[in-house]
Amino acid sequence: MNTREIRVLAASIKLTDQQGEILVGLLLGDGHLETQNQGRTFRLKVEHAISQKEYTDWLYGYFKNISLTKPQLKLQMVAGKMREKYWFSTISTGTLRFYGQLFYVNRKKVVPKMIAKLASPLSLAVWFMDDGSLKSKHHKARIINTQCFDDISLQRLQDMLKSKFNIVTTLRQQKEGKQIYIPSTEIEKFIALIKPYIHPTMEYKIKLT
Repeated sequence: MNTREIRVLAASIKLTDQQGEILVGLLLGDGHLETQNQGRTFRLKVEHAISQKEYTDWLYGYFKNISLTKPQLKLQMVAGKMREKYWFSTISTGTLRFYGQLFYVNRKKVVPKMIAKLASPLSLAVWFMDDGSLKSKHHKARIINTQCFDDISLQRLQDMLKSKFNIVTTLRQQKEGKQIYIPSTEIEKFIALIKPYIHPTMEYKIKLT
């Protein structure tokens, strides 16, 4: 595909509702929007450990119509060790500018005020698959790693979970920041909400013992 064809494609892109909901979940989780022209256009980049290849391929399946290449493997030095990463990115398009302007302030990721309008059960499922985990094998409670967000963003996430989905959460202070904690009294409601959208390789995260 030549440069002109890419520009035509970028200008014609319209996200489906499903793509939009998944994108919101990715932006709450490990996904990133990148711009190289002061915010006129953005591209989505998704990157995971090679152990999550099937999950990454599943995500790619929803965005392959706006991606020029299939997911790729790369080596990256992490904490002094070489790690295998698996990633893909979309083309850069003005269609993603709406999300780029909402989720980034001075290139820092934030949670927008209107997150309750944007988030769906599918969004929550993708967010949890990216950043959720068990508190421990002895507890039903779950945590979501939200250490990258500031207190205002965390409050918006908690408010969204309570007002839209009736999920009451608390915060846990960690060295790197704060996690959202879903107590055992709320976890069955939360899992029932996201279970229909969980990828098979991520089902271990929602199993109740």
